[in-house]
Amino acid sequence: MDAIRIERLTKTFRNGRKALDSVDLRVEEGEMVALIGASGSGKSTLLRHIAGFTASDPAPSHVTLLGRPIQQNGRIVREVRSIRRDVAFVFQQFNLVGRLSVLTNVLIGALSRVSLWRRLAGRFPRGERSFAMESLSAMGIGEHAFERASNLSGGQQQRAALARALVQRARIVLADEPIASLDPESARRVMELMQTLNREHNLTVVVSLHQIDIAMKYCPRTIALRDGRVVFDGASERLTPVVLRELYGASAEELLTNHSAPSANMQAATAFATAASI
Repeated sequence: MDAIRIERLTKTFRNGRKALDSVDLRVEEGEMVALIGASGSGKSTLLRHIAGFTASDPAPSHVTLLGRPIQQNGRIVREVRSIRRDVAFVFQQFNLVGRLSVLTNVLIGALSRVSLWRRLAGRFPRGERSFAMESLSAMGIGEHAFERASNLSGGQQQRAALARALVQRARIVLADEPIASLDPESARRVMELMQTLNREHNLTVVVSLHQIDIAMKYCPRTIALRDGRVVFDGASERLTPVVLRELYGASAEELLTNHSAPSANMQAATAFATAASI
């Protein structure tokens, strides 16, 4: 079964610019896919449509997750909240509540399974708390469970967001530039952990990236967008600098700069300890 299926998805902003232009694609369950493109290519917009945060233009189109439509013909379905239980969205800016503990932030992923009075009282069942602690340990930050989230580094906060995806028991992870604000070592750690979620927990992962070398290293498949259109969809190893220039012209330099600069950092980062495995 397809984890994600998109047909004829189009989004036009109020200024008349098409952010998405007749996008068609499929992502199978268990895939790890990179979504790349220069700034303004439509990556973030596409992820938000997949998650049902934004409705498309009122024209024939479909977005289906795990066999259930989340939006059709420009309308988000009424059952969107129940469908979103299977989808974890990882933001660039972590989306944690800084004044709350790391553990509480991670437990937010379990809210859909907790009764109303427990939500209001902030009293999560023992089993959920235990699972949250296990998830934090799996992400390598179990010792920070009772600290304020605001005290964590950027890389640690992003790992807390991944732990929350585990606690949510999501089947699909959509990550929007999750390493854009991180140093090379933290970025490597986060990408390896997402790879672990994909391989060991069989989560479908779609991650938008600017760094071509990282897409090639961690994602077997890459989808490239340009001006809201899919211009490449295939094996990441085929996305060479020559192909990028053919696809993007002068705009390829933005991607190629990100391709070459982090490469040296990535090589240096391998001298550090490897990421904790789950």
